[in-house]
Amino acid sequence: MGLLTVVLFVVGLAALVGGSELLVRGAVRLATRTGISSVVIGLTVVAFGTSTPELAVSIQAAVRDEAGLALGNVVGSNIANVLAVLGLGAVVGGSLVVAQRIVRIDVPVMVGATVALLLLSLDGRLGRLEGALLVVALVVYLGWIVRATRRESAEVRAEYDEALDPDTLAASSVATDVGLMVAGLVGLVLGAHWLVDSATEFALWIGLSSTVVGLTVVALGTSMPEMATTVVAALRGERDLAVGNAIGSNILNILAVLGLTAVLSPSALLVDDQLLGFDLWVMLAVAVACLPIFFTGWRLARWEGAVFCAYYVGYLAVLVLGAVDHDAEAAFRVAMAAFMVPLTLVTLVVVVMGVRSELRGGTAAANGRRSGRGGRGGRGADSSERPPGP
Repeated sequence: MGLLTVVLFVVGLAALVGGSELLVRGAVRLATRTGISSVVIGLTVVAFGTSTPELAVSIQAAVRDEAGLALGNVVGSNIANVLAVLGLGAVVGGSLVVAQRIVRIDVPVMVGATVALLLLSLDGRLGRLEGALLVVALVVYLGWIVRATRRESAEVRAEYDEALDPDTLAASSVATDVGLMVAGLVGLVLGAHWLVDSATEFALWIGLSSTVVGLTVVALGTSMPEMATTVVAALRGERDLAVGNAIGSNILNILAVLGLTAVLSPSALLVDDQLLGFDLWVMLAVAVACLPIFFTGWRLARWEGAVFCAYYVGYLAVLVLGAVDHDAEAAFRVAMAAFMVPLTLVTLVVVVMGVRSELRGGTAAANGRRSGRGGRGGRGADSSERPPGP
């Protein structure tokens, strides 16, 4: 591996991040000009924009017949978004306050999308049909988001207005906005090409599989837009943007990035044993882990963020030690299992308790309504049965 490979990797990563930023900026300005609300733009355009590096890299890798890199990039990015991005955001911001909508809606959707991907991958391949199913789910999800934003509170809308500043964005010219989007797309295409080329050569040089490289170096690189957005939002106290950006990006990584990649790929994406035996399960575990952690106090505390970061380091250690066949890999796998199994059990308990609480609340409300109707009827009957007065 020569110096040129390193330069191509760094330049490709910079082009991806820069292209994503330009594309998002131009798209947000055009959307603002059409009168779309800031909440819709934040939950769709911005979230999708931060996933464009993963999309560009995965499609480029699939075209190059590097399915391991295409899949590893998405799976690794989703793991990094929860453990590294949210963890670092909580550490830097003191804590991340989580809106109830994220816990009740977005996180379950993320878990559902992850389960769907795992089930579709069990046969060892993702073909056009599986990709089309994910894209259909994406369309349904985006349509539902647009409808749901009409019920957002004034506080949430004010937060998105403050973060996006629609009046300033709408002041730019259409030509400038289109130019930003074109420049962003060029940066994404070139950056993805250089990054895939250099990552493939790096994998061959160091003796790692393209899947492991996608799960580590490439995944971290393509997660930079999410990390930058989340950390900045956390420092500003913009709770919905900080947490919602990472969770929304994970949903779009599965439904949009992998869905479109599988549809556009010239052949089915083969899911190797590395992903089926470990990484897809880790991705599911960290998605599930958000439920009990977010549910307790509706926040991700600083110490919990530090634990997330520590487990991400442990996850990377498992990948690297496994790649070089080191004896310490088994100990790190046990440590990861000690993280995943209890959290999964706690999540099941929390979900069951939540369902039971809602059922009890619904039953109590129904009984109250029946009691109210019975009481009114009883009073009417009593009055009708009274003997007439003098």
